[in-house]
Amino acid sequence: MKYLVTGAAGFIGMYVAKRLLEQGHDVVGLDNLNDYYEPALKEWRLKQLESFESFRFVEMDLADRDGMAHLFKEELFERVIHLAAQAGVRYSIENPFAYVDSNLVGMMTILEGCRHNKVQHLVYASSSSVYGMNDKIPFSEDDQVDNPVSLYAATKKANELMAHSYSKLYGIATTGLRFFTVYGPAGRPDMAPWLFTEAILNDQPIKVFNHGKMMRDFTYIDDIVEGVLRIQDVVPEGDIPYSLFNIGNNEPIQLSRFIRSIEAATGKTAKKIMLDMQPGDVERTYADTTRLETAVGYKPQTEIEHGIQQFVDWYKKYRRI
Repeated sequence: MKYLVTGAAGFIGMYVAKRLLEQGHDVVGLDNLNDYYEPALKEWRLKQLESFESFRFVEMDLADRDGMAHLFKEELFERVIHLAAQAGVRYSIENPFAYVDSNLVGMMTILEGCRHNKVQHLVYASSSSVYGMNDKIPFSEDDQVDNPVSLYAATKKANELMAHSYSKLYGIATTGLRFFTVYGPAGRPDMAPWLFTEAILNDQPIKVFNHGKMMRDFTYIDDIVEGVLRIQDVVPEGDIPYSLFNIGNNEPIQLSRFIRSIEAATGKTAKKIMLDMQPGDVERTYADTTRLETAVGYKPQTEIEHGIQQFVDWYKKYRRI
């Protein structure tokens, strides 16, 4: 089968593309290789894919309407896994237009490509951020998510609405995946595992927001990829072929336990700077994974201590420590 995987030089995109290639599929990986974080890491990820003969990389911006339309027309993808986006809740406060171009215009070029080229199934990344300050736990796909606390979250909710409209209007099969705090080897440098590990190994203090009173449903990368690969085979049907799933560990972790796991993996004690909550952040995320389990018979289950050890081991090798 022929796939388009957007964000192929990104964290989740690289692992998803690699699994598809290992299964014998043809994969076109797309990425604009922007400098939101160090390009060297994106190049490292791409090297993990370039050894596969059935992989082809295309450097292109999702907002390039003509370029995207031509790519879809030429390649005739059977399925699309759309993981590219401008990521980061905090950065959306600093550079909002980057999110409009990538997350809104980019989603539209993907939907239009699928519409005009008979793509069987579009699977796209949403985010647990859409739940905002939801008081009901665990977070369910049936909850109201009309009160985002960041522009990033608003764009992800918009992506879900855009997909629903195209499923309704044109019968395009779309599935949104609300990812919950993904981490693991080759993860993003702006995420807590990398920031904390780097600081602790260099005897620098770490910033602990909301004075450590935070809980996150950390989800290991292997669990995310397994969920994505299983879900993309569950093609929605009916009058509106649209579906939505949480992919999370279904076990919120206190920030203190998360920090202890990094201390154990590095063999060093963290120096902490306690700070107030940052704008756009939320105190707790917690995924209800019942719908995912019912659909594919699977739920993420990697313990934080194991996952963090895998990340720290990779980080030391990558940084040649």
